[in-house]
Formats: sequence, C-alpha cells, structure tokens
Amino acid sequence: MRIVITGGFGFLGRQVTETLLRTRTFRGAPIDRLVLADRFVPSDSPTAADPLVDVVQGDLADRLDELFAEPVDALIHLAAAVSAECEADFDLGMRANVDTTRALLEAARAQSAGGGPTPRLVFSSSVAVYGSDPALPLPPVVSESTLPTPRSSYGTQKLVCEQLIADYTRRGFVDGRVVRLMTVSVRPGKPNAAASSFLSGIIREPLAGLPATCPVRPELKVALASPRRTVEGILRVAEADRGTSRGRLDGALPVNLPALTVSVAEMLATLRRVAGDAAADLVTLAPDVNVEAIVGSWPAVFDNARAAALGLEPDPGFESVVRDYLADHADALAPGTLVPAARPNPCR
Repeated sequence: MRIVITGGFGFLGRQVTETLLRTRTFRGAPIDRLVLADRFVPSDSPTAADPLVDVVQGDLADRLDELFAEPVDALIHLAAAVSAECEADFDLGMRANVDTTRALLEAARAQSAGGGPTPRLVFSSSVAVYGSDPALPLPPVVSESTLPTPRSSYGTQKLVCEQLIADYTRRGFVDGRVVRLMTVSVRPGKPNAAASSFLSGIIREPLAGLPATCPVRPELKVALASPRRTVEGILRVAEADRGTSRGRLDGALPVNLPALTVSVAEMLATLRRVAGDAAADLVTLAPDVNVEAIVGSWPAVFDNARAAALGLEPDPGFESVVRDYLADHADALAPGTLVPAARPNPCR
C-alpha cells in the first residue's frame, strides 16, 4: 500500500500524516510507503524521519514522474492555492489548482491505463464552490444537490476540479472522492492567505496574548469544522467502500463535511467566556468589504445527512472547538491561560 499526500507538510497534510503513521494502516491494509509531496519541507520535521515516509520536495507539477515512479494506491490531494491569493492572482490559482490537479489526474490515468492499480484519489474541495447568485439565491439549507454557483476564483477552480474528477471516475481512470471542507477553525500557527484566515486568528491570537482584527460584521454566520473533525472526515471518505448501505460511499456526489453553524459574535462571546475579558478585548472590529464579499458569499447552514451516513457528525459547539485547541496547543498560549484536561485526539 503506497499512499501519496500532496501538501504533506501543510497543516492538514501534517494532521492526516500523523493519523496514518499512528495506525500504519489504510483500509485495514498495512501502509508500505507514505509519500509526502510539498514545495516546502521543514528541516526539523519528525514525520520526515519516520521509516515509512518518503519526501518529494518541489513544485508538484514538476515532480509527478517521481510520485508515480512506483504504483500509487491512494492519493490524498490537499495542495492548493487558497482563496484570497487566488482572487489577487488569477494565474496563480489556475496554475496551482486547476492545471496541477489535471496533471495529477493524467498521471493517475496513465498508471491505470498501463496495467497498474486504479488510484483512489481524494480531493479536498471547499464550501467556496457555493455562492449566492442574484438570479439564484442559495436555499436556507444547502446540501450536495444544491447547484454550486461560486462567487470567487478559488471556488470556481475547486468546482472545475470536482467536475474533472467526476468524469475521470466515470471513465474508470481513477476512483475519485471529493470532500468539501468547511472553514477549519481553530488552525494553529501563523495566518495564511485564505480570506477565512481570520476565523482562526480572532481566537488563536488572543489566546496567545496577541491582538487580532475581525474584518466582517459580528452577525455574519459561518460554517466551521475543527481540525479534528476535518481530518476525521477526509480519512473516512478516503477509506469508505462504495455502496448504498450506511457507512459506504454512494453515488458520485461530493461529501460536504459536517458543518457547525455559528455567528462571529458567538465565536467572540465564546472566547470571552472561556479565556476572559483580557483575551477577548484584544480583538478589534475593522470591516473589510473584500473579505466579507468572499466569506459572506459562502453558505452557513448545511444538511449533514450525507456525511452522517458515513458516521460523521459536526462539532457539538464552538466552545468544544476552542477547548480542543487549548488542549492540543498549550505551547501556543499566553502564560496563565487556563488549559482544560486534554480529551483524546483521534488525529494524533
């Protein structure tokens, strides 16, 4: 069993890798090699030193021959340019998201056409494929059968990739699976170029004793998922057998990962309740029409039935999300921050 993870040293890539290295199995079979592909590889990464791990560093489009030098049984494609940078640089988004994904699909197709295994390809899409078109507003509750009408270049690029994967799967070139990720909060580390980055920053930075800016109206509602639930969803869809019974992946539709619906005001109130006034007062409201135009176009309320059929559930509440972050990232907190007793993390 040889598995390739693109974006293997990004935040979600690291989380998925750590989970697979803990179990050392995929679909009940032992993992022989876990190949992590990324443009940047930390010099001190403990995962890179694991005997199961091979590292392929560089631009993904230039490393496909190396990735497919041996048969690929499963490919978890997490590498992408994110929302705000795709809006700022159209060519970057098309190259990183559409062109590279198509090149991956062609490499997978060549493998199966040449007598090798048909790769199981898992693609991380996004809630950004949805948007409220003036002529076709979104329904109050969104499901996988809702027509995607993205309102950003990033969302459009993800939707293009979804359709390519569906057709390559229909033709038997790959066994494609698409997971639409909700906004992941609370992410550790530094802010990234995603328009939704503030949805982690308004919690993460104050917990570290740092100021943060909220660029949207507090009443804006968003759909979130914790890192733990997101990684669980990616791997559940990756490992699921095909079929119509509960626990199996039916049909060709993407799976919207379970969403916790919460307003930004509720997020800030949770921060105040959990961490106190000193932390909450570090957040400044500073509206940015460009950020709100992107994030505000995404739906906030989802029908989670398709994910539930796979045994996936949303986070029970935003306080649970914050407390998981406190337990998992105590080293990133300001001195004196109350850390709850750690709950078991299935992603570690």
